[in-house]
Amino acid sequence: MIWIIIVLLLFIFQIATILIGEYKRPAKTVAWLLVMFIFPVIGFIMYYFLAKEYSQRKMVRRKGYRKMEALKHQWRMGVAGLEGNPLLEVCQLFQEPRLCGLLHNVPGSPLTPNNHVDVLTNADITYEAMLTAISKAQIHIHFEFYTIRSDLTGLRFQEALIRKAKEGVKVRVIYDGIGSYSLSAAYIHELKQAGIEVYPFLQPLIAFFDKRINYRNHRKIIVVDGKIGFVGGINIGDEYLGGNPKLGFWRDTHLMLEGDAVYYLQQTFMTDWLFVSSERLVDETLFPEHSIPKSSLVQIISSGPDAYWDAIQEMFFGGIIAAKKRVYMTTPYFIPDPSITMALKTAVISGVDVRIILPFKADSLMVQYASRSYFLELMQAGVQFYLYRKGFIHAKVMIVDHTLATVGTANMDMRSFFSNFELNALLFNKDDIDRLESDFYMDLKACDELKLAEFEQRSRLEKGKEVIARLLSPLF
Repeated sequence: MIWIIIVLLLFIFQIATILIGEYKRPAKTVAWLLVMFIFPVIGFIMYYFLAKEYSQRKMVRRKGYRKMEALKHQWRMGVAGLEGNPLLEVCQLFQEPRLCGLLHNVPGSPLTPNNHVDVLTNADITYEAMLTAISKAQIHIHFEFYTIRSDLTGLRFQEALIRKAKEGVKVRVIYDGIGSYSLSAAYIHELKQAGIEVYPFLQPLIAFFDKRINYRNHRKIIVVDGKIGFVGGINIGDEYLGGNPKLGFWRDTHLMLEGDAVYYLQQTFMTDWLFVSSERLVDETLFPEHSIPKSSLVQIISSGPDAYWDAIQEMFFGGIIAAKKRVYMTTPYFIPDPSITMALKTAVISGVDVRIILPFKADSLMVQYASRSYFLELMQAGVQFYLYRKGFIHAKVMIVDHTLATVGTANMDMRSFFSNFELNALLFNKDDIDRLESDFYMDLKACDELKLAEFEQRSRLEKGKEVIARLLSPLF
């Protein structure tokens, strides 16, 4: 009898620990309780090492805050004031005071007017633009990616970086320990041998025992000489060129930026660099003056466990509830939190045209089933889902009226909202939004619309898989 009491007390302790630790996120609480019920001891051990965001998030957040304060006096942004800017006359953002107020209050992310924006569709064009920019570097190259492969594409970039390092250009590289788990030691060694500084963002084994393996740097940043920057959904690997035989053609979207916005890509890289290397970058050449005219309004928003609020999730939510005519969204993973789900339902019930493009082919069945678990309630409200059949769509784009569009690294899922380090660019000029709209309509031609009547006919087995996947989805 005593053993039963002991086991019961341990079980109650485990339940209480999860309830106290995850009370702010009920969906995550349910997911961990399900894991613990299925695997009573192993589940709690998994929770101890993989979750515990209630304490670890605060620890990472405090470190990030200290870094930001230490760097603040070093940033020379040189951003022109917005008063009297003719761009504001045609920017619809300023007709939406609540959304404008929300974006204005994102810490350290002002709206910048002096920018040139190039929307890059797919990896072949993006890689050529990146390699061209790298080849012209004279002072420094900052190179940060969630995934870097040791394949042919990875070797092209390795050769380009080594070539510039030998020319005397300062090259710094950050890769995520989990996203780049297959990156070979030889690849890294060759970079270091050329004088390139290379650091992982949380190596898996160290992060596991430090209980920070849940944090992943999902950002994709290149900054060349502080003047040219890249951000978007594309990593470094052959699969982005269609090299994955299972997924085939890979559809993605990236941005090349010049002007004020590059300062904020640089700022984000510097913060991440201090985290991985403990080196504070102070060179004045990091923020050079530029001559880009007032052509495009851009705002760079970063989010992650180092921030006091979930800026990208708030941006998505604010954009959706501000929509009057349309919300067009492309995302490879769709696991929205309750606020985003409610915002989408409210928008479409209010008469907003809400269309969401998702992959027909999935790189993760668990994620696909979790995504499908949200379809019914949203489709019943009027949201239209389109499944991309040409290959795998990995673009992360949202268009709201002609008010704003966003391109970046964040998926429409809870991991991107609350656990990953992410980075998005917001665009406000009509020409930039129209360019993304054109791509969206082109992608629709390669999609099949998911019909409510057909979806309701799916089998009980499919529904069961969706239920399980949804319960576990907060842990993905």
